[in-house]
Amino acid sequence: MATRSKTPRNKPIRIGDVTVQPGKRENVSLPIAKLYTATSLHMPVKVLCGRKPGPVLFLSAAIHGDELNGVEIIRRLLRHRALRSLRGSLLAVPIVNVHGFIDQSRYLPDRRDLNRSFPGSSKGSIAARLAHTFMTEIVQKSDFGIDLHTGAIDRANLPQVRADLADARLERMAMNFAAPVAVNAALRDGSLRACAAERDIPVMVYEAGEALRFDELSIRAGVRGVLNVMRALDMLPPLKKPSSRKQTVIARSTRWVRAPSSGVVVSTVALGSRVREGDQLAVICDPLGDFEEAVVAPFEGIVIGAGRKPLAHEGDALFHLADFRSVGRAENLVEEFAANHDPALQRSVEPNLLET
Repeated sequence: MATRSKTPRNKPIRIGDVTVQPGKRENVSLPIAKLYTATSLHMPVKVLCGRKPGPVLFLSAAIHGDELNGVEIIRRLLRHRALRSLRGSLLAVPIVNVHGFIDQSRYLPDRRDLNRSFPGSSKGSIAARLAHTFMTEIVQKSDFGIDLHTGAIDRANLPQVRADLADARLERMAMNFAAPVAVNAALRDGSLRACAAERDIPVMVYEAGEALRFDELSIRAGVRGVLNVMRALDMLPPLKKPSSRKQTVIARSTRWVRAPSSGVVVSTVALGSRVREGDQLAVICDPLGDFEEAVVAPFEGIVIGAGRKPLAHEGDALFHLADFRSVGRAENLVEEFAANHDPALQRSVEPNLLET
């Protein structure tokens, strides 16, 4: 009589002092620092261990403490019914830089940038110790990672993914995320991506929106993008009717256009706009009305980043332009993306939390 083979079972995963068994989800608090208020600070982690084996994916947000879209992306993702069919494990860290999040600051109390402090050290600065904890407890226990960011204060980014696209694993993740634009971004010393790459752990960045603001379109796109990547990694069942259309175009290069002089900035183009070489992007003028100078596009492309402040010093970054092999196709994808994720076209936020 033939015996029925058992379905493979996932392995338990241990984060901090908590071991999560297959089919379970647990909240874990990783100790970060003792404060001078005689209290402790912890990094919150949600650990989902699927019943069946598969990759371990980490999802992180608020490495810069004032970048909030990713926090909401993770919150909504964790309520999504698709995760009931999870294979492998998901390590969701909505707030990495807890100090900065509390202070609504990009930086840590020692004014260091956490994303230039990896891999860190258990006996170093505040930033080094936080980076070390995140590396040892989360990153080094993962096979893949998605790091969620926004633009800085008063600077907004069109939804885009950034990765080393020469790595076939990251190219696949980036294309499946289905943001309208992918940027082949160089690795920077001390960054999470660079440190993970040294350990052969592919990490992709999603950039969308601006600091200290929720942007509904960027959040919706982020939730859908993460689910798309998880399906591509076989962590979730595939969609019944997957799209066969290419939804992401790779930028050949990007460049910031800077203020040619100091003054009041009157912008004439929107984020996501197509511009041609020589088109006016903004006018720099003085408050007395005696001076005006045009800011023009140095090449044809798409505006993927823009400053929000109406005041500028000479040399300030105003517009981030991306160049494409086919700017027309990039323009169409940006417009289609905006239409597909436009909150005005949805009846409410909550029903979409349960999309499959």
